[in-house]
Amino acid sequence: MEFMFPFPLPIGSISSREYAFWVIYSHCPAVVAGILLCILVYRLTACASSLLFKGYGKLSSAKRMEWNNRGISTVHALFVAFSSFYLLIMLDVFHEDSYDELIVNRSSDLSDTVLGISVGYFLTDLAMILWEFPVLGGLEYVLHHGLSLFSIILSLLSGRGQIYVLMVLLSESTTPFVNLRWYLDVAGLKNSKLYIGNGVALFLSWLIARIFLFIFIFAHMWIHFDEIRGIYALGFYSLIGVPPVLAMMNVVWFWRIAKGLFRAISKANHGN
Repeated sequence: MEFMFPFPLPIGSISSREYAFWVIYSHCPAVVAGILLCILVYRLTACASSLLFKGYGKLSSAKRMEWNNRGISTVHALFVAFSSFYLLIMLDVFHEDSYDELIVNRSSDLSDTVLGISVGYFLTDLAMILWEFPVLGGLEYVLHHGLSLFSIILSLLSGRGQIYVLMVLLSESTTPFVNLRWYLDVAGLKNSKLYIGNGVALFLSWLIARIFLFIFIFAHMWIHFDEIRGIYALGFYSLIGVPPVLAMMNVVWFWRIAKGLFRAISKANHGN
């Protein structure tokens, strides 16, 4: 029995087997590149940190591993945030009236490449999280990465809904601030002005990129709901199911960030 894809094949009248070969040929290089880049960044983070931060060598093996892992997530976050911004704002691929094709059905070679590299990152990071569980993150990280992988892969293979996947990836712009807070904490700089300043930046960036942006995503989906409803079933349920779950996780994390920031500011004021 031939394997059947859960969505209409985007390349004319070809068989599922032919499409599977096309997927491997066109998308796997980007995924493999994403995995290899993660390995490279992990090694470079370790080398650079050992040279620039004297306390790196004194960290436990678990702390060094998390230190290097956060280097990967920082580089990925910067990459997908800038790439998503470029695709959504600078190019006209996903602009409302640029093409006759429905906006939910639009994609490009560049967006496919970005999503493929991001799949490589999430596969690598999820594998590390599960292998070292729960050192690098608990069940909420497994859920976040699992939902992200599911949505990105589905959008990449089908060519549908990429505008919303890119919008969600744009929210990764908050990750560098999250990682910097952890680095400063490990380096013993939790009471520094830099830590407080980064906390304020994290609070504001999270409010914009993970609260307001998701409100915009839901409004955009509501306006284009007829287009979303017209795509294949699995894609429809993914679009209406995954973003709300991620949004709820963002709200919970935002509450924790806000409490942590107010606690740090209060402690700093009392110290003065």
